[in-house]
Amino acid sequence: MAVTEAPRLRLRSVERYERDVRLRLPFRFGVTTVTHATQAVIRATILLEDGREATGVAAETLAAKWFDKNLALSDEQNLDQLRQSLEIAVTLYEEYGLGTAFGLYAGTYAEQMRRCAALALNPLVASYGPALLDRAIIDALGRGLGLSFAEMIVRNLAGLRVTGLTPDLEGFDIDGFLGRLTPGNSIDLRHTVGLVDPITAADQKAGERVEDGLPETLEEVVRHYGARYYKLKVGGDVAADLDRLARIAAVLDRGLSAYRATLDGNEQYESVEGIAELWRRMNEAPALQRLVSSILFIEQPIKRHVALSRSVAALARDKPLEIDESDGELSSFPTAIALGYTGVSSKNCKGFYKSILNAARVSKLNAEEGAGRYFMSAEDLTTWAGVSVQQDLALVSLLGLTHVERNGHHFIDGMSFAPEAEQDAFVAAHPDLYARKGGPARLRIENGRLSLGSLACPGFAVNAAMDFSSMRPMPDAPREAIRSSPVSA
Repeated sequence: MAVTEAPRLRLRSVERYERDVRLRLPFRFGVTTVTHATQAVIRATILLEDGREATGVAAETLAAKWFDKNLALSDEQNLDQLRQSLEIAVTLYEEYGLGTAFGLYAGTYAEQMRRCAALALNPLVASYGPALLDRAIIDALGRGLGLSFAEMIVRNLAGLRVTGLTPDLEGFDIDGFLGRLTPGNSIDLRHTVGLVDPITAADQKAGERVEDGLPETLEEVVRHYGARYYKLKVGGDVAADLDRLARIAAVLDRGLSAYRATLDGNEQYESVEGIAELWRRMNEAPALQRLVSSILFIEQPIKRHVALSRSVAALARDKPLEIDESDGELSSFPTAIALGYTGVSSKNCKGFYKSILNAARVSKLNAEEGAGRYFMSAEDLTTWAGVSVQQDLALVSLLGLTHVERNGHHFIDGMSFAPEAEQDAFVAAHPDLYARKGGPARLRIENGRLSLGSLACPGFAVNAAMDFSSMRPMPDAPREAIRSSPVSA
């Protein structure tokens, strides 16, 4: 498909909202167990150079204890950090004036990082605001042009370019790379097994069952969804992790003729030696042999403050490692590669431009080596059904990823957080992705797969209207830096 000149636009206005949900099951990852969640929802209006206006939407979890895991900060302080990041991004984009969609991102990137650092916001937090804003802008652009997300990216109507932010891509044919992308019609779901998830019925005490018709234990998940891919959280204690992995393996081995899995350390190991010991002992355990043979890669096992300071090459020779929480800046993946990592995660909360640029790096490096050594995976941050999950699925499908971690459908009961009319609108507009049978609109998972055909609509994968009147306005972000305090998380 021929590339045409990317249209230029201005960010005219941004409306910011929030809404809440109670999780149907507690979700433990890293240093926290989540029972409630808050989502940021924005609506951005752009003005095209020819005078046309268009409006787009985006939504993302305001997640505590992932972007910043400092336990001296309260959960509400974590949410305020993300609100600060969004507020700074809106200001910078409005000040930037006329530019391509990617130009707004690239042209404000350095100042976004600088202003956030001045407020003690780490790079992951700093990336959150632009990540949310860029999605609403590209959605608006697609609606204005009558083109889908895939059509815009393949034709590079966002205006992606190799800049000084990605010097390692100098000379790379970004237009050619984008032009070869093709969205998939479906994708495998990779089910997350959290650190407190019940594995069998014996793990649930009397009165703990939710009994809402959805699976609760891993045994039930295997039977109900038929997924072939699993993401297994480990907690940093080798003995405890081995015991839990053995119980997980028993269920997967018994219930599935074939499966693949990934290990997610969520920064729980202090050093590469710790995760290397876990991997060595997994290989030595007879009960884990089938599970070990299924493992595709190990995700971010080492705490981010040391992860990019020491080589992991020795372990990486046995099993590929990827970065996730350490992927705070555009320069993070090349830094990690020099230390032995070969993979990087795609998460919409880190920015879809970063995902595309990192995918370009993977393509370039593999072409240079003549092998598929480097890789990108599709990960989740509890994307809620609706706008959030759809935009993430459209991105990772276009990048050629064949399976994606999904956890929102398991820990949140479908679109139960949304008004009835909004749920019905999404089911009607995206009947291949949702079903409604006597309860809330839920993801339609068939043989462990999600169908994506209806995401090929004008804008960024959303063809139904959200009910903004049911949401509350996002509170103003604090003006001062949010620093460690005695408040417990």
